[in-house]
Amino acid sequence: MTSSDWSPAFTARVAEQLRRARKAAGLTVAAASEGCTSVGLPIPAATITNLELGRRTSVDLGEFLVLSQVYGVPPITLLFPLDTEPTVAALPGQSIPTWDALAWFTGETRLDQPAPEGSPREVLDLFRAHSDAVATALTSARMSKERRRKAALVTDAGRRDALLETVAAYEELAGEDRRELRAFRDRMRGRGLTPPPLPDELGGEPSTEAQA
Repeated sequence: MTSSDWSPAFTARVAEQLRRARKAAGLTVAAASEGCTSVGLPIPAATITNLELGRRTSVDLGEFLVLSQVYGVPPITLLFPLDTEPTVAALPGQSIPTWDALAWFTGETRLDQPAPEGSPREVLDLFRAHSDAVATALTSARMSKERRRKAALVTDAGRRDALLETVAAYEELAGEDRRELRAFRDRMRGRGLTPPPLPDELGGEPSTEAQA
């Protein structure tokens, strides 16, 4: 594939994925157009049809994202269809496994060395690590809550006391996970970054913290 062929071919693949996604969502072209309007970006039915039929050789990014939302699919799966294409031309003249292309796009490609501090990849990895820390804190918080609930249902005093000792250990672990998460967030702010709000289960995000 020549460089001049790559862009329209890429667009054609995305357009086909959009068509498949619309069909899978059970939407007519008219209904898809109405859905786009409800999302906030009117896209005429003729525009959707022209894209699906290959009459357009490029995809507007805003339209692409809104159509993805209307069809209920992650945008990246339309760019790199893991279920239908074993390989894709991620760049002109560079056909690679679809998963490798997707990982390149999301910044998940393995690195031999840590990304330089402040680089786009390092910031991306930092936010991923924050997401992992949130998931860990949520898991430990839910486990400690469930253990306490089970202990409250036990009628035997001796058994309940033993369970409450276990609960205390779980709650201590949950507290440590929350403290580590807060410290992580403080380090992010120290670098001028704004971490995402915390789930309510982890205490939410006090307004003073959000403005810090």
